[in-house]
Amino acid sequence: MEQSLSMLLAQLRQALSHVRLGFPLPGAPETKAWTTQAVSQLDDYIMPRLASIEAPLLAVVGGSTGAGKSTLVNSLIGRVVTPTGVIRPTTKAPVLVHHPAAAQWFNTDRILPGLARSAEATSNPRSLTIVASAAVPEGLAILDAPDIDSVDAGNRQLAAQLLGAADLWLFVTSAARYADAVPWDYLAAAASRDAAVAVVVDRVPPAALTAVPEHLAQMMTERGLGDSPLFAVPETVTDSQGLLPPAAVRPILSWLEYLASNQITRAKVVMGTLEGAMAALESGLGNVADRVLAQNEALTRLQADAEAIFTEAKRSVKSKSSDGTLLRGEVMSRWQDFVGTGNIMRSLESGIGRLRDRIGRFFTGAPDKAMDVQVAVKSGLETLIVDAGQDAVARVEASWQADPAGRYVIEWSKADVGATSPDFADQVDEAIRRWQDDVMAIVTAEGAGKRTKARLAALGVNAAGISLMLVAFAHTAGFTGAEIGIAGGTAVVAQKVLELIFGDEAIRRLAASAEEKLDARIDQVLNAQLVGVLSRSIDRFPVETVDPATLLGLSTDIHVARLAEGRRLEDLAIQQAESTGNPEAQEAADARPA
Repeated sequence: MEQSLSMLLAQLRQALSHVRLGFPLPGAPETKAWTTQAVSQLDDYIMPRLASIEAPLLAVVGGSTGAGKSTLVNSLIGRVVTPTGVIRPTTKAPVLVHHPAAAQWFNTDRILPGLARSAEATSNPRSLTIVASAAVPEGLAILDAPDIDSVDAGNRQLAAQLLGAADLWLFVTSAARYADAVPWDYLAAAASRDAAVAVVVDRVPPAALTAVPEHLAQMMTERGLGDSPLFAVPETVTDSQGLLPPAAVRPILSWLEYLASNQITRAKVVMGTLEGAMAALESGLGNVADRVLAQNEALTRLQADAEAIFTEAKRSVKSKSSDGTLLRGEVMSRWQDFVGTGNIMRSLESGIGRLRDRIGRFFTGAPDKAMDVQVAVKSGLETLIVDAGQDAVARVEASWQADPAGRYVIEWSKADVGATSPDFADQVDEAIRRWQDDVMAIVTAEGAGKRTKARLAALGVNAAGISLMLVAFAHTAGFTGAEIGIAGGTAVVAQKVLELIFGDEAIRRLAASAEEKLDARIDQVLNAQLVGVLSRSIDRFPVETVDPATLLGLSTDIHVARLAEGRRLEDLAIQQAESTGNPEAQEAADARPA
């Protein structure tokens, strides 16, 4: 089902409001400012205008400091409705003047919803003073905006917001300042989105009434505004109210009256500005999508780097915990103390029967030595895992410091990325203890059968459990030469112990189960450190919640929908004009492309 243009614009507004661009990547500040402005224009102009296309034309009077905007507005109305003066900024709160019959369109938050409405003059810049005057044509409203180059940053921002909400810009400059850069920046922006613009050059000395307008017209043509009306207001004396003589503003007022009363012309102004605003919005979405993608890629890259480092840390620990590395040093020494490995190795040649008796005698009554082996196993594993975790977080910090985005995240979050959590050693200690419990549970469960129960009882659960731990430590080892007599010999004795109880067919399965459970415990504690690193850094970072593909898809859908909507609105305007007998209606219909 096709969606309406209004629905698509609402979706776009929602998507743009979630664009954050937290990383200071190239182009991000400019795109962020553009996005903020786009959301404001959707709220202030595009969506409300599209929803009420028949509302009066809104002409916003804007321009530089001291250009005479307020004087012009008062003179057009014929009375003082907005303050004038030499103290800058003069216009602190915007003033909107409309015909009394058009009150319904402006007393609500239909446009500029972020501004409160006031019926009285106010100095609150976030308030819109509403004035009704029969001097304003019914199809028109005039809004006096603050200076675009005001010394007050808030006023400058408000001026830009109000101009963005206009159907028509009535841009006021002076004979002394019409070449200034700031006004032309605004006029260039208007030209880029095909906004309807009329320029008023004020306070033109009589001797320059030809030269100044001609030069200004040339500048307008060079900047894409050659079709925009240009009015020159001569330098003259104001009356006691500060109003210009009616003759000085009559050409401007006549033109505004014509626009307000002529449905076809008014519709062209509204639809032209609306179309231009939507086209400009549409054209910028590709850049926003690119910037969002770059932000997402930076964040994904940092997370992937951290995950890869911890994956390697887990792989290394698992490798060292199953390749015989742990069957050296303290573990081997304590195991030999426990079973007298040298004597038992010699007894292997005497047969299983003697070995069972000998091992049984060693294990019986040796709980302290069994505990020593278990403690040595636990200590060796703990050192291995703690070292791997500390190395992993240090490598993550080094990797991120080498990446501009990573450095920014570290600085922004103020997180000590290169340190493990304070309780990391305790977590590792608990994980190993639980694994040793897991191993004892494996042994107990395997020894519950009739044939194995007595054997397990004879040799002891602890002895069998410790033996299984040692076999798991050498599960993938390939011992050769002298190693067989040291670490390899340790594993061989442990394996023989298990064979006496469970038989040789069960050993590989039991060792694989013990190793699997150890791997799970290793994953648990190292994953917790990875989560900790991410949670105190990039998980707190203002990430994007909008898919770049969504923005591009909306751009395409909006393009199709706005062309169809433009055709519909044009047909509607012609029909309304025809119903009132407007002679230009047929001319407009004939001129429309088939």
